[in-house]
Amino acid sequence: MKNETNTERTCPRCGCTYHGRPALSRTDNETLICPDCGTREALEALGISPEETEKIVSIIHRNRAE
Repeated sequence: MKNETNTERTCPRCGCTYHGRPALSRTDNETLICPDCGTREALEALGISPEETEKIVSIIHRNRAE
């Protein structure tokens, strides 16, 4: 697990490449997905609208860049 952050992966859900720790998909509890898709699945499970979800993901990205 030490090298998980250095590995480039492709998310099977969105097709984007990412670095860092993957998230475990809530759909099957087996598939590793990118952190953004993990966040989207979690917010979807809470009943958050897609529009609000994208705002939240955008805020997360903005705060990581600082």
